[in-house]
Amino acid sequence: MIKKIIMEASIEDAPEILEIQKLAYVSEAEIDGNYEIEPLLQTIEDVEKAFLDNHILKLVLNERIIGSVRAKQSSGTCHIMKLMVHPDFQGNGYGKELMNAIERKYKGFRFELFTGSKSQRNITFYKNLGYKAYKTEKLPREETVFLFMEKA
Repeated sequence: MIKKIIMEASIEDAPEILEIQKLAYVSEAEIDGNYEIEPLLQTIEDVEKAFLDNHILKLVLNERIIGSVRAKQSSGTCHIMKLMVHPDFQGNGYGKELMNAIERKYKGFRFELFTGSKSQRNITFYKNLGYKAYKTEKLPREETVFLFMEKA
């Protein structure tokens, strides 16, 4: 029997979350041909620090973390970051489940996120969840052009 649960992550989960992050974001790096993107460069210390000011959920399947999402709120907006699902489990609706779970935690907020502007799969995924593009922009930390999306 498959046992699946979405729950709060703890700082002890940081090593597993970082491992999934690095696996999941390789496909993003491949799109731009740039492997110097922030999710691939982060360290265990960076992920541990994220627990200080982010709400982090994990998706556990049969006692193994296979996905995660982070969010934090500011001035009525919930900023969603680092949605990830282990590549072996992508395409099964787990990303959608994580998004729905984090949105429920911030009911009544405006939601904002960004993804690579060339990441057609991600853009379509977010559009199907009701997000709309509102700007493209480079961030100071890397060369990727990001598409910013929102949902009221």
